[in-house]
This record gives sequence, structure tokens and C-alpha cells, in this order.
Amino acid sequence: MPGITHSSSDVGVPVYIDVTKASIARVYDAFLNGKDNYEIDREVLQRVQRVAPEATQLAWDNRNFLIRVTRFIATETGITQFLDCGSGLPTAENTHQVAQRLQPDARVVYVDNDPVVLAHGRALLEENDQTHLTAADIFKPRAVLEDEIVLRNLDFSQPIALFQLGTLHHYDDEPSPTEIMREYIAALPSGSYVAISHFLDPETAEHSELARKMEETFLHSPMGTGVFRTRSEIESMFAGLELVDPGLTICADWWPDGPRVKPLPPVSYCIAGAVGRKP
Repeated sequence: MPGITHSSSDVGVPVYIDVTKASIARVYDAFLNGKDNYEIDREVLQRVQRVAPEATQLAWDNRNFLIRVTRFIATETGITQFLDCGSGLPTAENTHQVAQRLQPDARVVYVDNDPVVLAHGRALLEENDQTHLTAADIFKPRAVLEDEIVLRNLDFSQPIALFQLGTLHHYDDEPSPTEIMREYIAALPSGSYVAISHFLDPETAEHSELARKMEETFLHSPMGTGVFRTRSEIESMFAGLELVDPGLTICADWWPDGPRVKPLPPVSYCIAGAVGRKP
């Protein structure tokens, strides 16, 4: 993409990108073995891998959860409007690709405020008039819900699928994630669906220590964010919604694509997700 430097070389970095601080979107790109990241982002991955060698599985579990949730909504609910908060860098099987393959008239609005995401996304979406990208802070619901591009392309009188996938664990401020989600949910019409995935402290002897070690590593890395919350803390973000079976579960167990023939790595027990329907 014009103006973007790939990880093979950090020379010629665009002036609007601060490469002294890791970017959440670029760190995820590094976790997914992408090319749109810098040395500072790869440092986060390397630090987490020292604690959990299979740490990249967190990002893959999250990505595969997104794909399965999008497929479910596109095929089972009749919803054709998607609001994807914190879309991240383009990779294989983005929300719009999954949704529009199954529902050709699906409309997707991505929201992100990372300059690298915006540069890539706008170039990628130039030829797709049913997919849009807008710059807004996803942790400020009012800014997103009143955004001109969101309002122009989504009809809030009809059900909408709202995604906060791998986002809220990078937020630890006021208002709380629960309050942020309450504001989003209040704005959605009846029949809408909300999907959230989040780093999990499973509160078990087997995996809780690993979750807290990874949290400590994320928080003290150049990225500085990554909170592992408990099941009850994550469930509170779905207030007022009816959870779709199987409820809140580790991402790998949310309607997997087939029978499991090999054991899950320990890190897979440290990221959970759920989908809720607004009555």
C-alpha cells in the first residue's frame, strides 16, 4: 500500500506513525505473522512468547471466532448490517469478506483510529461500495454512534450486528467497559446481536497463573495494555442481552468447525467470547 512500510524494512516510516510506541493493530498483525508491523511491535510478541511460547494462538483464536460469528450472523439471523469496532489491519477473512460471501447485500462499517489501519483499509475498500471505514474512538460510544459514515451506511431502525472483538481488554479506564457496552447496546434496535471477545482469567489452578503472567507482560511491554478479566467481569458487558448458546466460553469452543483431534494449547483457555441478542 502507498505510504506504508512493511516489516522487512523500517526505513521510510511515514511521519504520522510513531514507531517508538507499539500499536495494538500492528501487534496483532505481528501475532498473525503479518507484514505491517515494526520492530517495536514485534518486541511485544517476543516478550509474551517468553512467558507463553504459543502466544500467537490468542490472535488466531480471536480471528477464527470472528469468522465463525460472522458466518453465524450472516446465515442464521437475517442481519445484513455490521458495525465492527476496532477492525485492525486487513488480513485473511475480514468481516466484510465473510459476510458478503454469504449475504451479498451485507453492509459493513469498520471503526478504527490507528493511522496504519486507516491507510490500509481505505486503499483496500476503494472498490467495495458496501464496506466503509471511519476514524473514531471505539471506547467513546457517542462518537461512533453519531459518526457521519456510520449513520449514512447503517439503518438503526433495523437490527445491527455490533462487534467488539479483541478490543475491550486494551481498555482500563473510566467509564468501565461494562458502561461502554451498555451505551452501545442501548442504541441498538431490538433483534440486534453483539459479539465480544476478551482476554480471560479462567480462575483455575491450571491456567490462571498463565493469564496473569501474560497480563503482566502486556502491561509492561511497549504496548502497555492487555487486561485479563474474569468470566463475571466479561459477562457484565452483555447486560440486557440474551446469550446465544453456548454462552460465554473460550473462543476455541464457540461452535468449532469440527471435532477436536488434538489438545488445545494452554493460552487458548485465556481468551473467551460470546454472542448476545437484544430482545
